[in-house]
Amino acid sequence: MKYSDLEDFIQSYSPENRHSRKETWSEESPEGRFRKFGYDEIIARDKTNLDIFWLKDKSLADLDNLPDPDILANEIIENMEASLASFKEIMVTINGNGE
Repeated sequence: MKYSDLEDFIQSYSPENRHSRKETWSEESPEGRFRKFGYDEIIARDKTNLDIFWLKDKSLADLDNLPDPDILANEIIENMEASLASFKEIMVTINGNGE
């Protein structure tokens, strides 16, 4: 993740002046990512969750386009092995021996 990934959020969030924050979501603009909710809206939800239900990954909406389960499983294994290797490198850096 890099700074440019967060620029839209920072601009909309307006950390220097919360009164100038801007929502980008509306019924006319359902693709907008930034939206505020009042306490009553949040508490009225089932189980009072903060799920961002209006943001959907459209590539996952069509189940016919999902990779086969064996491909997904292999990708998960590769990611886990890469993560483990990264952690081992960290341990070597910290301890000098990886144990």
